[in-house]
Amino acid sequence: MTARQVFAAAVATLTLAACAPEAPDYQAVWSTTSAPSPSPQASNPSANPSGAPVPIAAFLEQNGVTGQPVAYTKVTDLTVTMPTPPGWHPYQNTNLSPGTRMIVKGDTYPTAMLIMFELTGNFDIAQALTHANVDAQMSQNFRQLNASTADFGGFPSSMIEGSYDLNESRMHSYNRIVIATGAAPKKQRYLIQFTVTGYAEKAAEEAGDIEAVIRGFTVKVPTPPAR
Repeated sequence: MTARQVFAAAVATLTLAACAPEAPDYQAVWSTTSAPSPSPQASNPSANPSGAPVPIAAFLEQNGVTGQPVAYTKVTDLTVTMPTPPGWHPYQNTNLSPGTRMIVKGDTYPTAMLIMFELTGNFDIAQALTHANVDAQMSQNFRQLNASTADFGGFPSSMIEGSYDLNESRMHSYNRIVIATGAAPKKQRYLIQFTVTGYAEKAAEEAGDIEAVIRGFTVKVPTPPAR
């Protein structure tokens, strides 16, 4: 399975119907989102001679990296958490990538999604993370509000927060990608994507819950048992 096929499920833009949750059509989003002006950080002319932004999925594929979706609750060499605030509930759909954890408040938004991939293949982590925000930046009429390239829990990471248009609504989204290495001896490398999305007009109203979900997201190497 190629990186593009695997990571297509991790596009930052989540599409839910206005009346009830439906499975995001990730492949459609992947192929039809309108691209913004290329940013210097996101562009990689050596990987794409056209100079257009290269999403992280394409970058990994170009570097021979493959991935396998894994449920974060089944991984033993990393501890990953995502809380479920009161009033939120799990969302299940067969179109979601295996192992995806998605929760929703009410019938539509806000939502939070966590998806994790076990990576196979060598690549430059710092270079890969320069492509981490491209999918978000390709959302229609995207406007960046905040971004960070600081480590997260001691792991390389990239975060972007902004607003965009979706189905005649203005959305607000927080998206973080973490490239984490599991505990020894295996030291397996993982890509973890965590995305929280809501209506921009309700950002203040939903801020408490959304901030609780964001604060509760953690990635850690488990503490070895005492001898």
